[in-house]
This record gives sequence, C-alpha cells and structure tokens, in this order.
Amino acid sequence: MARPGLFGGGISRASRGGGRRAGAAARDPEKKRKAPPFKVVLRDAAELLRARRGRLVFGFALLAVNRLCGLVLPGTTKFLLDEVIGKGKREMLGLLVLAAGGATLIQAVTSYALSQVLGKAAQRSITEMRRRVQRHVGRLPVSYFDQTKTGSLLSRVMTDAEGLRNLVGTGLVEVAGGLLTAAAAFVILLFLSVRLTVIALSVLSFFGLVLFYAIRTLRPLFRERSKINAEVSGRLTESISGIRVVKAYRAERREALDFSRGVHRLFRNVAKTMTGFAAVSAFSTLLLGAVGVAIMWVGSHEVIAHRMTLGSFFSFTLYLGLLVGPIIQVVSIGSQITEAFAGLERIREIRDETPEDQEDAAREPLPAIAGHVEFRDVSFEYQEGVPVLREVTFDSAPGTSTALVGPSGSGKSTLIGLVAAFYRPTSGTILVDGHDLSRVRLADYRSRLGVVFQDNFLFDGTVFENIAFAEPDASREDVLRAARIARCDDFVKDMPDGYDTIVGERGVKLSGGQRQRVAIARAILADPRILILDEATSSLDSESEALIQEGLTELMKGRTTFVIAHRLSTIRNADTILVLEAGRIVERGSHAALLAKGGRYFDLYTRQYGIEANLFLNPGESPTEEREEEEVASTSADAGAARLPLGGSRLPGA
Repeated sequence: MARPGLFGGGISRASRGGGRRAGAAARDPEKKRKAPPFKVVLRDAAELLRARRGRLVFGFALLAVNRLCGLVLPGTTKFLLDEVIGKGKREMLGLLVLAAGGATLIQAVTSYALSQVLGKAAQRSITEMRRRVQRHVGRLPVSYFDQTKTGSLLSRVMTDAEGLRNLVGTGLVEVAGGLLTAAAAFVILLFLSVRLTVIALSVLSFFGLVLFYAIRTLRPLFRERSKINAEVSGRLTESISGIRVVKAYRAERREALDFSRGVHRLFRNVAKTMTGFAAVSAFSTLLLGAVGVAIMWVGSHEVIAHRMTLGSFFSFTLYLGLLVGPIIQVVSIGSQITEAFAGLERIREIRDETPEDQEDAAREPLPAIAGHVEFRDVSFEYQEGVPVLREVTFDSAPGTSTALVGPSGSGKSTLIGLVAAFYRPTSGTILVDGHDLSRVRLADYRSRLGVVFQDNFLFDGTVFENIAFAEPDASREDVLRAARIARCDDFVKDMPDGYDTIVGERGVKLSGGQRQRVAIARAILADPRILILDEATSSLDSESEALIQEGLTELMKGRTTFVIAHRLSTIRNADTILVLEAGRIVERGSHAALLAKGGRYFDLYTRQYGIEANLFLNPGESPTEEREEEEVASTSADAGAARLPLGGSRLPGA
C-alpha cells in the first residue's frame, strides 16, 4: 500500500500535477525505477562537456604541451648513453641537460595551469548541476515529496553531482592525455624496435579486454552505492529530525542498529567495488611484469647481437613505461569516471520526473480574482480504482467561510489539497472565478493563496525573515503591520533581539502558539484571496487558541476561507459546513440548520461533547426521556453559541 501523502492517502498517477505518466512511479514508491538508457546519460555528459568546451580545449592544449615535454627526458637518455658516454661527445652534454631541464620546467608550469583551469571548470559544472537539479526538484508536485525521503533528495542534489569533477575536470582530460602520451610513445617505440613493440602490444591487448569487462561489471555497483547512500542518508535525516520521539521511546539503540545495517550495506558495496578494481590492478601488475620479463629477455639478445644499441634499449624501456603508464592510470581514473556516470544516471532519473508547472507556458494567465471557488462533480483517487472523493459539488462565494467536517478518512484533507492545487482531480472540474483551475498557471493561482497548517514550518532564520517569506520584497513596515495584526508583538517584545531573534530549525525556540502566530502573520502579509486553515488551532491549549483566534479572525476578513477543525466549536460561525463521509458530501448548511436537522453533523457534534455518553438515569427515568431533555439543552446552548465569534467559548467538556 502506498505511503500516506501530505494530506492523507497514498499517491496515484492521477494525483501528479504533471500527468498520468509522471504519477506511476509515485503511486508505487517501492517499485524499482528503471535506469535511464545509457545513451541518454552520454547525451547529458556531452552537454556538460559542450558547456565547458572553451576551458576543456584550453586544458587539452596545455595537456598536450605537458605530455610532449614528458617525452624529452627519455629521448635524451639514448643520446646520453650512445653519444656522450659511448662516443665521448661532451659538447652534446650541455644541450641535453638544457633540453631536459627546460622540458621539466614547462611540465611543472603546465601542470599547475592545468589544475587551475580544469579544476575550476569542474567546480562550476558541479555548481551549475546542483542549481539545475534543485530548481527542478522545487517544481515537482507535492505528491513526489510525499513518496521520497528528504535524505535521498539531498543525496541527488549534493553527492551525485560531486562526481562530475571527474568527468569535466582532470579525470577525463587525464585519460585523454594518457592516450595522447601512449600514442606518441607507441610511434617512438616502433622507430626504436618493431619486434619489441609487437611483443609488448600482444601481451597488453589482454589487459584491454579485462578492463572493458571490469568497468561494465562495476558500473552497476556504483549506481547501487549511490542508492544505498541516499537511503542511509534519508534514514539518518529522519532519525535526527525525530530525535524527541526517539528519546521519548528509548529508541536510540534501535536507530543505531538500523543505521549500522545501512552503513554495513554500504560497506559491502564498497568492498565489492574495491575487490573488483584490486583484481584489475593485480592483473595489470601481472601483465606488466610479463611485458617486462619478455622485453628483458628479447631486448638483451638484440643488444648482444648488435641489432640494437644500449641507449636505444634503455630509451625503449622508458618509452614503454609511458605507453603502459596510462593503462595503469585508467584503472584508477576509470573508477572515478564510472562513478560520475552512475551519478549522472541518478540525476537523470529525477530530471525525468515531470514538473507540475511544465505546461504553464501554454496555460492562460489568471487575472485578479474575487475568490469564488466551485467544485463540479469532482472525484479523486490516490490509488487507481480506490476513490477518495466521489462526485463532490459545492460553491463557495467570495468572502465566505466553508468548514469541512467528517470522521478521519472522509476526504477533508484531500479536498483541501485540491483547493491548494497540490493535486489534480481524477474527474470533474474546479473553477476559480469561472476559470478552470487545470487551465490556469499555477504560479498565478498560488500567488492568490494563503495557508495556515496545524504544524507550520518555520525556517532557521529570524522572526522577521519567517514572516517576510510570503513576500520577500515587502517593506519592513508591511511586515511589522502583519505581525501586529497576528498578535506577534505580545511575545516578540520580550525577546532580546525582537523581530531579529533566531527561531531555530523548524522554529524550535518558539512555543506552538507563537509559531502559529508567525504563520498567521505570514499569511496576512501574502494578502491572499483564498485562505486555507488546516487544523490551525487543534494542537493548542485554550488560552493559546483564544489568542490565535483573534489573529485568524483578522486574517479571514473579506477572504474566501476553507477550514478543517476537529474541534467543532471553532467552526460554528462558518457560512457553510460541508459534512463528508466516505468521500461524499452527505450534509451541508449552517451550524444551526444542521443541528436542527438532527443528521450526521448532529451525531458528530453531540458525540464530541459527550452529550450522549455516560447517561445517568434516576430510578423511574427512561433513557428516551433523558435523551430528549439533553437534546433540548444542546439545541438551546448551540443557539446561543452561534452568536459568538468564530472560535468562541466551547460547551463544558470541550
């Protein structure tokens, strides 16, 4: 079964803002996503390289100069042995020393320049990729976040992008430089001895086959490593975020054990990878030894037979090292590049997720609205074939308040999610001032929307910054005015830094009531035409609720408001109360009218306040008589309560 979403229930393909294809993966989070085709990943890699082609071309030029200079020292060795030492031509010694020293100096300078040019290019690519992925993640629908762990997303944005340094930076260029050096060395080796060169290549050809097989086998391990790392990071993030629950239930040991299992899986994956590359490295050492033995045996006979000079043989062995060196280098750099491609695969997975606003450019802009919201035969499914809302129809006039009432699982929060455009209806139409919500730009609609949740999220910034989050360009006067309306002054005045006080992560330095007032101020500053209050006071005590209700009353003035409140006393003054059950609206009307009707709302209301529970009957009294007396008392009390402001005093026992 799918994991519950932000507003309850699992996620189906129909709930995805981006359409049915994008919702399939969200509907079944446990289903393993198919890796993108490798040619797609190669196209992404090519795009990265094109974006930095100027620096890469310059880097290749520097590398070519660097590697060509590296060929000078082995070349001077032949002349040193054959001409200077063998034939006593001392006049050549100074020239050879000057050539070797100059080439070494150029190598040092180009190596430094190479690290600067390519290192910064790689870091720019990483930064750009992180920005690109973060922007894309921010555009994904709420349903995607319902099904994806925070730690996993952090891993995609930060860790997976880090491997690009080996692709755009020195890694790929080092491989290319190694191939360039090997090619140049190969030409010189042929010039020195065709026979020895053929022997060396015949042995080294086996290494190419082994390396190809190893990289093809180990690439899935790198992909699996990224996945495990994301899962472990996600679990650790949850454990730290819920540290109070962990400590309250003495679950530190269980969490430590769970984390240990995860890091042990990661260790086993790394161990397999290390074993694979160790085997390749050992095989390469064996092959190099075989090449060395073969060249030693055949080369010695060539020198003894005077078919090769001692200087040529010595130079051959040095150039052979330049040919073999890149092969050894491929073993280490190949693992880094393989890891980079695994990261690109995972990044491509998330970039293939369809953003909820992908079609906004083709949608019509939403002009200024009054806040008229209408549902016409709206149905919705989180899981295909399991409807959560069934043919819901209602009309909320501008400036009115609509309360949603019903037992848990009746569809209240789902309906609110549809009003907020977090999900798209499976069927039916949602109209805002006569505009079909599915055909207007999400950004335009949400700029007219304000929300206050039961547990509002505050960022680790100041009180002022959290209020201004709704309108970053608002003046300080506007922010402080919204704060005063929400009664934030009552507690901010006692803080040492006032509105510049840091609230801590998720607002942990504030009480529940203080966090709610900051959230209300944030909604007031946004000046929405449509307001959603989702259990905005249910977790507060009576005193805090009374203070919050003052701010909510100010916030609701002149705005179309949708309210969910399990405390039915807080919605008595709503213009319309919708009673939901099993995804259908079974009753609608005002508080007094629904009580007088004596239907489902009356049943919920009286049950909540215990009027039907714990009946005490005197001898001779019948349950029916007692019930009738209490129903009369309840109706009289509620008639008086209807004259109270929203959130007025509750009945005894509330």
